[in-house]
Amino acid sequence: MILMQKALLPLDEAISLLAAAVPSPIQAAIRADRDDPALDRSLMDGAALRSEDGVAPRRGLGTLFAGDDASGWQVAPGTCVRVMTGAVVPAGADAVVPVEQLREADGCLVPGNAPKPGEFVRRRGCQAKSGDLLLREGTPVNAARIGLRAQVGAPLPCLARVRVGVVPTGDELVADPGPHQIRDSNGPMLAALAHAAGAEACMLPRLPDDPEAIARFLEGLGPTQVLLTAGGVSMGEKDFLPQVLARIGARILFHRIRLKPGKPTLAAILDGRVILCLPGNPVSAYMNALLFLPVVLARLEGRGVPDPWRTGRLTAHVANGGDRPMLHPCRRRGTLLDPLPSRGSADLVRLAQADACAWIPEGGLGEGETRFLDLL
Repeated sequence: MILMQKALLPLDEAISLLAAAVPSPIQAAIRADRDDPALDRSLMDGAALRSEDGVAPRRGLGTLFAGDDASGWQVAPGTCVRVMTGAVVPAGADAVVPVEQLREADGCLVPGNAPKPGEFVRRRGCQAKSGDLLLREGTPVNAARIGLRAQVGAPLPCLARVRVGVVPTGDELVADPGPHQIRDSNGPMLAALAHAAGAEACMLPRLPDDPEAIARFLEGLGPTQVLLTAGGVSMGEKDFLPQVLARIGARILFHRIRLKPGKPTLAAILDGRVILCLPGNPVSAYMNALLFLPVVLARLEGRGVPDPWRTGRLTAHVANGGDRPMLHPCRRRGTLLDPLPSRGSADLVRLAQADACAWIPEGGLGEGETRFLDLL
């Protein structure tokens, strides 16, 4: 059933609705399986020794490398053990002197300065004690947290790319167009955007303006996890996608948002898949995919929802006489945004010349600070 909205949905609310609806894997809590580190370890290449012996020469007993078992070693007065970074500090030693602060004399190692207890030693359990809660259940995935899971021996999440299908719609799309027809630019553009966003992008055959063909296609998506469509979502006589999705049981999250370009954008969940129906004009399709697709990918991968907005400064006034905020293509020089003379949501030329899109509120915006999106 289509959600009937009294007013256009603000962009931030649409993003929140989408993020809440997309199923995301729940990551189990992480606890330390042992002390971290499990033994005292050297922070430097150097010599492990007794600090109380001061700057007296030490006789070397041998060398310990990272991963060596130090259980049979004992540092006595007047002795030391050469250690590499990460090596276990042997019993009897309470400090490490870096190699840069050592000199050799008469076959012994001599510290340049009196070492202090604990110097250049990473103490057992200083980072975590066995059983400590390191990350709570549901903490979003990132690369460091995957590394932590590996460190404690916890199961690792799957790193497979989300499969995103891209399908243009419309009888007007042909490979060799006459003057009354057009080539498909949305399909390749959206597939490239999905790829740049980290998805496994797959171009699918064009959909005709036929509700039965659309229904058959949507009910046979196979391994596709996310579907991007372009066109067929507005209020024209051949814009069948909203009614077809409702008829086959999709859960419509929103349809029509308060944004220019992109008012007709629709988001739905169908059989566990996320459907993003984008307008057919290329600037609208691109802008809304740039806003919503990274949210979907992050949720499906168990990551935190990204914040794509940056802060910059417009170098010239941009008019906006409409009743919706607008995204306007700009060339970017650092944080300076030079507006391009865009001719609306069909102007792919200006979009391709842009580096960023600036947020322009109703009434327009003069030179000054605003938020912007970098283009992928």
